[in-house]
Amino acid sequence: MLDFYPLYSTPQIETIETFINRYYALGAPVSCRLLQRGLNDVYLATASSSERYVFRLSHHRDRGPADVKTETAFLTHLAKSGVPVAAPIATRDGTFFLQGHAPEGARDCVLFQAIGGRQAHANDAGDAWANGKTLALLHNAAETFASDGALYRLDLEHLLHRPLARIRDSGIVEEAQVIVDLENIAKRTAKAIEAFGNLTWTYCHGDCHGFNSHINEAGEAVFFDFDDGGPGYLAYDLAVFLWAKVSFGRELTAMWHAFVDGYRTIRPITHDDLEAALRFVIVRHLWLMGEYASRAQEWGSNSVGWIAREANFLKAWETERCTDRLF
Repeated sequence: MLDFYPLYSTPQIETIETFINRYYALGAPVSCRLLQRGLNDVYLATASSSERYVFRLSHHRDRGPADVKTETAFLTHLAKSGVPVAAPIATRDGTFFLQGHAPEGARDCVLFQAIGGRQAHANDAGDAWANGKTLALLHNAAETFASDGALYRLDLEHLLHRPLARIRDSGIVEEAQVIVDLENIAKRTAKAIEAFGNLTWTYCHGDCHGFNSHINEAGEAVFFDFDDGGPGYLAYDLAVFLWAKVSFGRELTAMWHAFVDGYRTIRPITHDDLEAALRFVIVRHLWLMGEYASRAQEWGSNSVGWIAREANFLKAWETERCTDRLF
């Protein structure tokens, strides 16, 4: 009889609870419930003292292992700098990350302080403003963070060229002309970004689309979910928020303006970074398409088939926003 080997397994909840009780001094027993599975497995962990935490079990990914060492170091630096973030919790040994063993191999684990407040709203200008302000605080603090050991650089190779190759290699896009269209859009976008020549480089959150934050009682946006971060283009970090307001049929560009206003209360944005953000909307969309394409064997072609239809959005954005500049 032949054995089947898993791409991705879901641990029994009791094993997660045992793991946390063994490695963290939270006041056992800790009870858990699964919040989300997919890109990562995320659990809500409640200690006997009623304190709440979030436990993340990283997924295997085509781009390589989760950079939990740099991520937790950056989060610790941000928390010490007064930036509102969900800070990592140290283990009994004082480390901020561990590995657990699953049938498919080792998986990285991090425990975070759960944050209160409410989820940010997509069409609330005040929430957009708060997200912009926190991102600016993050970029200010990043100026004193050493990211030399980071596993990934959020450059065009990481964000654009390799994701495009994943789309092509997945076989999800069956029409040859669509692949040609995507390749041409990517080439034009890369050329336009490289032409700026003086874009700001920083440590990026990497996924600041507005929903990786809670709004606390003080009206601050408290950030979490940094596992797509790394040293990269500041314009990309800005563009992720804009992308979230205009992709998949959304028409919420007013929130982008509120976001930029919030950011500018803390630090300026250069002309080139703001202009490049329009191009990075295309980069972000292709990055996401590549992420989903890389999981076709796990999630199934029906679940990721939407990526074959996204060339139209990219062509329209390129024509209307990057050429004619309607806003």
